[in-house]
Amino acid sequence: MLNTVAPEPIPLSLYIHIPWCIKKCPYCDFNSHEARNEIPEERYLKALIQDLENELPNIWGRSIESIFIGGGTPSLFSAKGIDKLLRSLRERLNIRPNIEITMEANPGTFEQAKFSGFRQAGINRLSIGVQSYNDNHLKRLGRIHGSEEALKAAEIVQNSGFDNFNLDLMFGLPKQTINEALDDLHQAIKAKPNHISWYQLTIEENTLFHYSPPPVPNDELIWNIQQQGQSLLKEAGYEQYEVSAYAQKKQQSQHNMNYWQFGDYLGVGAGAHGKITMPDGSITRHTKFRHPEEYMKQAEKNKARSTEKPLKKDDVTFEFMLNIARLKNGFTAELFEKRTWMEFTEIKDKLDTLIEDGLILKKGNNYKPSEKGFLFVNDIVNRFL
Repeated sequence: MLNTVAPEPIPLSLYIHIPWCIKKCPYCDFNSHEARNEIPEERYLKALIQDLENELPNIWGRSIESIFIGGGTPSLFSAKGIDKLLRSLRERLNIRPNIEITMEANPGTFEQAKFSGFRQAGINRLSIGVQSYNDNHLKRLGRIHGSEEALKAAEIVQNSGFDNFNLDLMFGLPKQTINEALDDLHQAIKAKPNHISWYQLTIEENTLFHYSPPPVPNDELIWNIQQQGQSLLKEAGYEQYEVSAYAQKKQQSQHNMNYWQFGDYLGVGAGAHGKITMPDGSITRHTKFRHPEEYMKQAEKNKARSTEKPLKKDDVTFEFMLNIARLKNGFTAELFEKRTWMEFTEIKDKLDTLIEDGLILKKGNNYKPSEKGFLFVNDIVNRFL
């Protein structure tokens, strides 16, 4: 039992994973699978609902604050299928009105009528994986779309009735120059998204890039790209509120903010992860079977969870800091106690040491990374291992 502080409801989000994509990108370490044959959409939707129904006893009486449909490429599903999914969610969950419902999409899958259907179904925010507007870089990244499709995507989004969308961009790409990186940002800003996710390409294990590393820019060039890019975004009205997230005023991703502020989230779908705080204050993480076929088989038997892990006190403090340290505005002692049901004294001594080292700033009851600390977030987090 972890709770030493009076319990308070913790925000709960829902994450739904649709694992198929047209082509696996060489840098991608997400649970995605190439759709070599026809996607079993109807069967998978049934598995998602069965999975959700099996999880309901763990979240009785709680409201859903945000929904995120990720992948893979969820936009490969039909508008009819997404409509069926959202209708099923509304029938089974306490979903508050006008919540943020995000779906990931890739430019290579954009069709006007289809995305109008997504909007009518209830999707009200899109996250578009552009990654670059440069054809050479897109080819090196293994993307299925070209620059023309990337430019067209925002127009289709807006014509489909969406007034809230994010553009995903990467920098530090193989053989990328600083001018090419900044040109990508200029193109994204012209599309007038509410939100831009701009992050450095990292070489992850179990990816093609890991086994055959491409020539990426050196640290000095990466630093220059990052500094000039952040200035460009700020001038255009995009405030950085997280390590790789930039938003227009009051347009932060509510779903991701819940992650970063150590809220709860239910994971449904192949390979999905979840974190649920129980009524006694204990916290359990769970994962679902990764391979789509295995996931569907297990979901049909009400056994979609592949792992369950109760978190110990040290796990909780570490994971809280792992997430919250990414936020520019930091957190309060009250937020720590509300999200963890633990006394703030559990982490205060370590925070005081970080303040002495110039990595954390304290103003009133708020703790946030200093300018130096925000550049070395991992150093802050590692103190809580």
